[in-house]
Amino acid sequence: MNNPLFHQKITDLNVCVLIPTYNNSLTLKRVVDGVLCYTSNIIIINDGATDATSNILEEYSNLEQIHFTKNKGKGQALRAGFKHAKSLGYEYVITIDSDGQHFPKDIPIFIAELEQAQNKNLLLIGARNMNQESVPKKSSFGNKFSNFWFWVETGIKLQDTQSGFRLYPINHFKNLKFYTTKFEFEIEVIVKAAWNDSEVKNIPIQVLYDETERVSHFRPFKDFTRISILNTWLVILTFLYIKPRNFYRKFKKKGFKRFIIEDVIKNNDSPLKKASSIALGVFIGISPLWGFHTILVLSLALILKLNKTIAFTFSNVSLPPFIPFIVFGSFQMGNLLLGQNSTFNIPEIIADFEALKQLKIYIIGSFALAATVAVTLGLLSYFLFLIFKKKVIAINE
Repeated sequence: MNNPLFHQKITDLNVCVLIPTYNNSLTLKRVVDGVLCYTSNIIIINDGATDATSNILEEYSNLEQIHFTKNKGKGQALRAGFKHAKSLGYEYVITIDSDGQHFPKDIPIFIAELEQAQNKNLLLIGARNMNQESVPKKSSFGNKFSNFWFWVETGIKLQDTQSGFRLYPINHFKNLKFYTTKFEFEIEVIVKAAWNDSEVKNIPIQVLYDETERVSHFRPFKDFTRISILNTWLVILTFLYIKPRNFYRKFKKKGFKRFIIEDVIKNNDSPLKKASSIALGVFIGISPLWGFHTILVLSLALILKLNKTIAFTFSNVSLPPFIPFIVFGSFQMGNLLLGQNSTFNIPEIIADFEALKQLKIYIIGSFALAATVAVTLGLLSYFLFLIFKKKVIAINE
């Protein structure tokens, strides 16, 4: 498509195409020529190639190029490309792999989606058909693995999170810090973009896996290990910081009354699911597992497929003003269950090892109190939600 109007459209939208390459001399020229049919706003990153890449790129001296003397990894190449694109005034970067698996003729799909989007803080990932016979099984498995963890970390379900054919809103990355430099960067960037309120979505693209010319630099053991370590860290951040942050923002924006009405009472989940979420939150909040309440309640809500927002909200029953009452109630419950008549004295426990038996009373009582209050509130809220639902149905009829 050597259409001058389309070339101008890409320029007007401040979009450039970034092509990172490393030892893909068999397919590089075809990819560059294909992109040139749509735009000359191209940045090529030669990531320390040792094949004929440098000779091929001499034919494109009119294009922006960055050459690494040694291979630094795809993540480092992309980061260098983003930085250079920003210095040239571009607001969006379309990345396309140089191994021939992507079709430059899909570039107009990205541009059309960007034009139509109301939210210009948009990150698009080309969704490949991973069910094709030519797609290696390890690639299909890796993609499903990545999709699952991206959902855990962001709450967003995608069909493909590993495709390198993407559109990035680089102007919205100015407050983001990236630490990875290899293949795992493509996971880090989409997760942190989603945390930064970018709309991350898939658009359909074509894909070609020709093993006779395609060169993959993915190292199954090393790169999979790096990706697993990154996902572990991102999950920890999700539960300890991102989820509480998002809850606080929503709560602050809506206020207590509106938040309870819209996110708890009028939530579309069933009465049983909402009541179970409340029970889970209260149980974890009262339990003696201090310091782990947030990660536990969100993890269990995820595993049990309950409402994470409701569960997290009610886990905050252990806010500082309520802690003395929870501790006192737990200790009294422990005395009742164990037939004791002890008093709970923290200084004594610290000074006298024998007094640790008081801690045993507290722990047993705490779990018992948590279970009692959780069941009571769960049942009460279930019937209230059921009544509310019936009233809504009656009004609509």
